[in-house]
Amino acid sequence: MFTGIIQGQGGIVAVESAGKETRLRIRPLFMLSDIVVGESIAANGVCLTVETHGGSRDAAWYTCYASAETIRLTTLADLKTGDRVNLERALAMGDRLGGHMVAGHVDCVATVAEVREEGESRRYRLKFPQEFGPQVIPKGSVALDGVSLTVNHCGPDFLEVNVIPETQRVTTIAGWKPGVRVNMETDLIGKYVQRMLSAWQGGAAATGHAASGSGGGGALTVEFLKEHGF
Repeated sequence: MFTGIIQGQGGIVAVESAGKETRLRIRPLFMLSDIVVGESIAANGVCLTVETHGGSRDAAWYTCYASAETIRLTTLADLKTGDRVNLERALAMGDRLGGHMVAGHVDCVATVAEVREEGESRRYRLKFPQEFGPQVIPKGSVALDGVSLTVNHCGPDFLEVNVIPETQRVTTIAGWKPGVRVNMETDLIGKYVQRMLSAWQGGAAATGHAASGSGGGGALTVEFLKEHGF
């Protein structure tokens, strides 16, 4: 489990592809001490397990494996030697929860559609598959390349986020431009709520298509909720 508060960036030292699978060697570009085999470190929002590690304290590195499923659902296949990724170590009991609950399980890939300056901040608009639209709400949370951000504005297949200077400095977001592909994880709690509601909606809510209380097509209504004890 993560919070979406990036600790620093890592450089891709090596990419070893074998069929549809990939093994990455990553060198943290900040002090990441006491790396342990088996621990989870998120790279661009993807939860990956440390396989091996080594190097000196100031030039540590570690390797992690990405399965075919992970490669299919994320942007890890786009990485090449020299690229940078956002890194976050798994949350420890007692740590501050500065962002929101992030699982490190990417839902889809979003694409940067527009970037515009707003004072010292930047506003980014990203497009994503419409099936994930019900899981994105105004002022809700979203993780983009592992960064916890607040949704300022959204529609059925897009969202907008405002990124402050400090977040641009610490993460790879400063390099985003139209066309860049980004890992997107929607709000964890929202997904569970949607899944639970699907029991009363013929399973349709799980895929983002609501059904009426009578089993036909339609939107979720106040009458439906009252009928089922909400």
